[in-house]
Amino acid sequence: MIRNDRTRYVPRPIDTRNVVLSADLVGLTERLAENAHDVWALQRLGEGWTYGPARDDKAKTHPDLVPYADLPDSEKEFDRKTAMETLKAIVALGYGINRRQL
Repeated sequence: MIRNDRTRYVPRPIDTRNVVLSADLVGLTERLAENAHDVWALQRLGEGWTYGPARDDKAKTHPDLVPYADLPDSEKEFDRKTAMETLKAIVALGYGINRRQL
């Protein structure tokens, strides 16, 4: 018999509660958030989605298929949190991020 363990799923993200990011990394989060949105939008557009005032999975329209700058802050916050938690997870796992001198 196959058990459906999806109902027992308990998320266990990397513990980042004690991670404090440098000012440079905090500043990087906005650029990473914008990039995450652009990657998502590029994938959607490649799948045939277009801008529409409301999300419609059947018609493949989505109101967030706009430049990052045009998103409402509530939508930007999702990408910001993802970027921030990714940076914190990298640090929590013992990795460092250094900017190269160009």
